[in-house]
Amino acid sequence: MTTESVDPVAVNGSHPAESRLTGVPTVSHLRAAAAPVLARLGATAREREESHDFAFDEVRQLIDTGILLLAVPAADGGAGGSQRDLFDFVIDLARADSSLAQALRGSFLATSRLSARTDFPGRAELVARIRAGHLFSGTNNERTGGPTGTINATLRRDGDEYLLNGEKYYSTGALYATWFGGTAKDDDGNVVRFCVPADREGVARIDDFDGIGQQLTASGTTRLTNVRVYEEEVTRADTTAQDNPWRDGSGAQLYLTAVEAGIAARVFDDAVWYVREKARPIRHSTADKSIDDLYVRHTVGEIGARAFAARSVVLLAAENWEASWRLAGTAAYTAGAESSVLIAQAGVIAIESALRASELIFDVAGGSITSRTLGFDRHWRNARTVANHNSRDWKAGVAGGYFLADEVPPTILF
Repeated sequence: MTTESVDPVAVNGSHPAESRLTGVPTVSHLRAAAAPVLARLGATAREREESHDFAFDEVRQLIDTGILLLAVPAADGGAGGSQRDLFDFVIDLARADSSLAQALRGSFLATSRLSARTDFPGRAELVARIRAGHLFSGTNNERTGGPTGTINATLRRDGDEYLLNGEKYYSTGALYATWFGGTAKDDDGNVVRFCVPADREGVARIDDFDGIGQQLTASGTTRLTNVRVYEEEVTRADTTAQDNPWRDGSGAQLYLTAVEAGIAARVFDDAVWYVREKARPIRHSTADKSIDDLYVRHTVGEIGARAFAARSVVLLAAENWEASWRLAGTAAYTAGAESSVLIAQAGVIAIESALRASELIFDVAGGSITSRTLGFDRHWRNARTVANHNSRDWKAGVAGGYFLADEVPPTILF
């Protein structure tokens, strides 16, 4: 697998990121510009998954619409949309192609960070990169055999610079990315963050993700071999206590929940299409057409209800999450914890909705709906794979602990 379709990026001593967009974007204009690309992605999702064909051209077309600016503040040249606007789009992107929606997770969450925080180092450069259509990938995960979170990657001083070595896995979106970030241990054993151009010498992005679903998320291994890293590409841990320590982690969880909601919506689309266009009444049905079979109607209605529920909880959680940013002190802490719990609950609903909907679709027809040419089995495989990122049982348990024992939720990985 090559990654030559990734745009060249600004590196030390090279050109800075420059905007290729003109005019003032609006949410409605960006959504309208992206709509034809989503339609193409939706029409080809099954075939691309079957042939393991990454959507490099479609990704570039989508980013060239300026869609990354959807929720970027107007003061930074964006459309100034809300997080509800952003996650509403993510659901529709996942409805078209859930793998691609997940592959762009790091990029869209980077735009959320601009609204959530105005004080972090490198903010101006991040704005410039987003406006230039750069894409972001990263992971802390390693296949070390140790507990989750174990870090063996190293960042060693080499004169005024550093050399980075190690391997990262679940590098979601890496094949599409312009920038790759993660964590490593420095010479003192401290965990630091790095962010380097994805095409820098020594960065090898390997297409070896072998999950049963979400096969085109580009979530395989990133091998880092003597990668030259500059001081400005390293971020030390911020030990300052945050008013809302759940802010960033909650967004990452909500994004996966939106992907589940998109899968449920696509199942609904496919169920309606198949009943209208392909299905025949089963032998014992009293209806002349499948659309008149009461059991089929009931099943499609239930699928639709589950898709609606999943979308609704995502959008409500997005509004609540964004509202928590506007507070400070004790109020921010309380609101952040509540928002984190709400997102955990939304995750439970969206996961179960997507899984149940992707099972129910096979009840709207007979044996013909199981044809491999339809590929409807991919919906369950995709929903199941996304769900395994973080256990829904842990999500429900965290919510229960919060309500029953006033236990604050963990800040990461649930």
